[in-house]
Amino acid sequence: MKDQRISRALAIMVFGTFFGLFCSTLMNIAIPTFMNVFHISEGRVQWVINGYMLVNALMIPVSSYLIKRFSFRRLFILFAGIFLLGTMMGAAAMSFTFIVIARMIQAIGAGMMMPLVNVLAIRYAKPGKKGQIMGIIGLAFNCAPILGPAFSGFLLNYFSWRYLFILILPFALATVILSVVFLPYIPHNESPRFNMVGLITITVGLWSLLMGLSNVSNYQLTSFNVIGYVAIGLIALAFFYINQRHSDHQLINFRIFAHRQFVLATVINMLITATMYGNTILISLLVQVVLGKSTVVSAISVLPGAILTGLLSMTSGRFYDIYPIKVLVGAGLIIDIIGTTCQAAIGARSTVLMITIFQTVRQFGLVTMLIPLQTQALSLLPNEIVPDAVATFNTMRQIAASFGTALIIAVVGIINNILHCQSSHLGIQSGFAFCLLFLLTSLFLSQKLYHKIRKA
Repeated sequence: MKDQRISRALAIMVFGTFFGLFCSTLMNIAIPTFMNVFHISEGRVQWVINGYMLVNALMIPVSSYLIKRFSFRRLFILFAGIFLLGTMMGAAAMSFTFIVIARMIQAIGAGMMMPLVNVLAIRYAKPGKKGQIMGIIGLAFNCAPILGPAFSGFLLNYFSWRYLFILILPFALATVILSVVFLPYIPHNESPRFNMVGLITITVGLWSLLMGLSNVSNYQLTSFNVIGYVAIGLIALAFFYINQRHSDHQLINFRIFAHRQFVLATVINMLITATMYGNTILISLLVQVVLGKSTVVSAISVLPGAILTGLLSMTSGRFYDIYPIKVLVGAGLIIDIIGTTCQAAIGARSTVLMITIFQTVRQFGLVTMLIPLQTQALSLLPNEIVPDAVATFNTMRQIAASFGTALIIAVVGIINNILHCQSSHLGIQSGFAFCLLFLLTSLFLSQKLYHKIRKA
């Protein structure tokens, strides 16, 4: 980095953001546990994950305004504190509804920390080193969500679900203390206006759509709880689009969509992210519900892939500075497709060893392309729109995680309802097949990527 103060600030922010993203998947393996403890369906229990993702996504567009309006130091301290508050509430929760609320408060904090890290890195990294810096950040952005399920699987075998919050508390507290003591003041020089109408319409739209998709496994497709919520969501999103097109202070800066490589990289990242988050839930259901194994076995099945992701995250960032983006993404997708095809084809006939191998293959493919895609999306843009692009990229990523999970669980629910069995291996195999469809679409789109390192 150009400044030691900035390097130190980035290190602290990455540390805090790591645990925010760690929590995004920490509950994945706990889904069967919550279903048993609170006697709830898979349609309702997924809100402990999707609620987090959706609130996280809704916070990110707000970050573009806040980053322009307030200093990095003030923002990070405030939202690290909000994340700490949500973690404390989760540890003390007495009902499933309160757990979901606590998770949403956590997501408010984490949703702001993520774009702060990206904007700081893209703005201040030296030319030609952006891929390397983004590789370091990838330890938080791409490794943490994979480590979450492995950690929780081991923890739940010995402790109650409350420890999924309790053990995060010291790290959240450390982030706040380090931020107060060490974060420098980085000036800002803008006073933008905030688009409240845009925030309300996109919130109503996304929330309604997610409600409709989440209800698929519990209600008929023609019921208001499904089609009604989906219709409300689409109408609200249409109003959001109209508002943004005619507003001089957009919540999402539509100018960034004029940059084709940003759009391509973002769409591919969304499709891949949807499969990444949905896949961990499918494995949890397959191992614990269908095969009847423990949470430790679930953790073991995803642990090698998580370790591989951690080891290769920084390396894959450097690859962006060396190899063409089309080669990196294409190779990663082919590897990912091979692993997912095996998951879809074999399913419940898999041994734990086979499940572990297939998931590790998937993670190897994922880690080779996620960080290069993120760098591709952001590094070719003019500096003045980078904050807007970061906010949009991360919003789309989190929306993809939330809606991708809901769609995949909906597919599982539909197949299970057709078969009149709530633990059918065919439902889970259908979920893997749905992931495969996303990956094949990504492979087609990746052929339109091109590589160019922007000069300072």
